[in-house]
Amino acid sequence: MSHNAGVWIDHKKAVIVIVSGETVKSHTLPSGLGPHTHYGGSQESGGEKKYEERRGHDLERYYDSVIEHLGHPGVALVFGPGEAKLELKTRLERSRQVPATIIELESADKLSDGQIVARVKDHFEIDK
Repeated sequence: MSHNAGVWIDHKKAVIVIVSGETVKSHTLPSGLGPHTHYGGSQESGGEKKYEERRGHDLERYYDSVIEHLGHPGVALVFGPGEAKLELKTRLERSRQVPATIIELESADKLSDGQIVARVKDHFEIDK
């Protein structure tokens, strides 16, 4: 059965909401990433570049995990407060796992998990 999905995402966590018919399930996926700090080490050793590369790889794994939890939605609403939603959208567009997914993007402030579920239900016009 086809489903739709909503993802509220930032660099700390993703709240994934799967909507299948009238059934709504949510899952919170922590990123495991620490805050993005500026590297304070020596520039000569390439430490900052290595730090940024590691962080980039960690973000890619995080986004891949989010995509895996999405399954194969017909429509994916991606929303959140920062640039993570744009990065996930780019990753989704490159993914072979969800090639036919329509991606809708919205900005949103920090929300509670309940508010996120309500927003996704409202977007997909699911009775509350």
